[in-house]
Amino acid sequence: MDHPTHLEHPLHEQGPHALPPDQMAALVAAALAAQERAYAPYSRFAVGAAVQTASGQIFLGANIENAAYPLTICAERVALFSAYAANQREIVAIAVVTPTPSYASPCGACRQVLLELAPHSTVLLLNQAGDYRRTTPQELLPAGFGATDLERAKNL
Repeated sequence: MDHPTHLEHPLHEQGPHALPPDQMAALVAAALAAQERAYAPYSRFAVGAAVQTASGQIFLGANIENAAYPLTICAERVALFSAYAANQREIVAIAVVTPTPSYASPCGACRQVLLELAPHSTVLLLNQAGDYRRTTPQELLPAGFGATDLERAKNL
């Protein structure tokens, strides 16, 4: 993994979904605010996420735990599903903040959902101090399973 960098340094975004520094800062602030909404009484591992769509809307997500652990949902999926439920399906970026000394990577389920629902997005992984790693869904889940795999199977 890359070494963390502090947010005071500009994120040199490139590509069709590059976010200006002010929008990136707003997305990070939204993820930090979302983290405060987490319901994590069992793990005490509060995660916040914020998704920005091409329309400029930001959708928040926080992890929500359940005593039956498999029913827990991660912050990343809450934010992505909220955007999709609002018919905002062009995801530009997602910021995810964890209560860790370094940034933490999304779980496997979140990586799979990111790859399908936000394939061209910028993923920003942050810790509480504002250190970050900028990545993509493809970097998080190389050779991931997707719709094209299902289409190929239909054609066999």
